[in-house]
Amino acid sequence: MKRFKYVMQDKLAAVSLSVLTITVIAGLFAPWLAPHHPEDVHMELRYAASSWEYWLGNDHLGRCILSRLLYGIRPSVLWVFVALAVSVLCGGIAGIAAGYFRGRTDAVLMRACDVMLSFPGYVMTLAVIGILGVGFENIIIAFLLSKWAWFARVIRTAVMAYAEADYVKFSKAIGVRDAHIIAKHIIPAALPEIAVISSSSFGSMILQISGFSFLGLGIQAPHAEWGMMLNEARAVMFSRPEMLLAPGVAVIVVVSAVNFLSDALQVALDPKLMSSRQKQPLPAAVMTSGLHGKERGGMVG
Repeated sequence: MKRFKYVMQDKLAAVSLSVLTITVIAGLFAPWLAPHHPEDVHMELRYAASSWEYWLGNDHLGRCILSRLLYGIRPSVLWVFVALAVSVLCGGIAGIAAGYFRGRTDAVLMRACDVMLSFPGYVMTLAVIGILGVGFENIIIAFLLSKWAWFARVIRTAVMAYAEADYVKFSKAIGVRDAHIIAKHIIPAALPEIAVISSSSFGSMILQISGFSFLGLGIQAPHAEWGMMLNEARAVMFSRPEMLLAPGVAVIVVVSAVNFLSDALQVALDPKLMSSRQKQPLPAAVMTSGLHGKERGGMVG
């Protein structure tokens, strides 16, 4: 609770959390918030400017840009979050098992991670696309295959430190089951670090899915996605640059909010960073004004 209060005291983090909350709600309720269906074509409104009916104008097929922007939250943010959650879950199970049990379990799991991490993430994604074909679902599969190993290795490092704690050794000595120790001691202790690495990966995954869709490898027409909207507006980027504005700003704002919130979480969940932040020296102007105040007080006395 104290850590959450510290995050909320950071104005930038509070604004970032508000932006992400509004984005998620808008994506979940897109069918009710969107003024038009995102796939309705109106060629007579091709490249139409903004109006009271179409607040952000229309694209090259006369489709409502605002509606497509709201529906684009689902693949660009919500499904990426689902892929992140599954990757963290799989990586967490492997990392906790390897870091806690050690021995042969650790050796087998880490060799599997080494094999997966030997392929760069983009190479793995392109390989999956080449085997399974172009599509948003295949990119999500590639994310799961490439991300879980990285999470497993990072979580294993954290768990190894907590597994050597005295209270864990005492629990083993008195005969407490391993499953109970992991659930009651290891996972709660490692959860802050898992939250930090997950939040820091969320922004990069949003950029990656938008980048692949921009290249035509992700979600396909007529479905809406921010990267694909940027690709569709590329043909008129000089004559109608405002067409790039809505999806571009959406990607920048959401990714920036994720990164700012991740930084605040890292400070709030790390006692060393929090103590150093709280012990930062006062600005020179404040110290000078305080000294002047003391001098004036001494002169009056």
